Amino acid sequence: MTGAVLTVIARGCKRLALGERVYDYQAGQYLIASVDLPVKVQVIETTPGQSTLSFGMTLEPAVIAELLLLQAGPGDLPRSPDTARPGIAISDAPDELLDAVVRLLRLLDRPGDRKALTPLFKREILWRLMTGEQSDLVRQLGLADSGLNHITRAVQWIRENYTRPFRVEEVAQLSGMSVSAFHRNFQAVTAMTPIQFQKHIRLQAARLLLANRPNDITGVGHRVGYDSPSQFSREYRRQFGAPPSLDAARMRGGFGPGAATLP
Repeated sequence: MTGAVLTVIARGCKRLALGERVYDYQAGQYLIASVDLPVKVQVIETTPGQSTLSFGMTLEPAVIAELLLLQAGPGDLPRSPDTARPGIAISDAPDELLDAVVRLLRLLDRPGDRKALTPLFKREILWRLMTGEQSDLVRQLGLADSGLNHITRAVQWIRENYTRPFRVEEVAQLSGMSVSAFHRNFQAVTAMTPIQFQKHIRLQAARLLLANRPNDITGVGHRVGYDSPSQFSREYRRQFGAPPSLDAARMRGGFGPGAATLP
């Protein structure tokens, strides 16, 4: 999933790992991911035999910006903080938010109402988020010049160019930030340095490739940007707990990659 998303857990529990940060969220809670992040996801069964149920929705910055204008007026938009907030936030879901989500899901059984009511219910969900516990994070999505949106541009650029080496100064300039502000905001949002973030993207891409090309470890490493096979093998093992050859064999035997970009 790409971009900012909302996930509401109806049943079960999930655990996310982002860099050194670990997040658990469960039934009755919601998670906001403000950037397309390389997280590891683990589903935790709280009741044997019952699968996890969740609702997900993309958060649209343009709609958030429109709601900000309706609330505050063009000359009174909220000021973006100097440092962006972490890219993942979890809160208990208030009844008003859950009610809007349920009404949106009920439209699955009412196709005649979907076209007219889906945009309205989605706007209500965004409004509940904008006025709830994570309002500061959600509102940043609607501010074109917020630190979060500068980092979102950097994240997108690194994802699109993860195979090539880069200088942090280069990406900071592309993001429209000073190097010091870029470092501070990037680590606040992603829990990683830009180089660490690139490494996570490279290794996740390599793991997906190895699932289909288990006998071409050197080629896969080169394809994702590693010139040194030994460095690729070393960093892969550190990330996934096994060397590429063994991990590829496990995946071919039915053990899936176990990593995802977003919940």
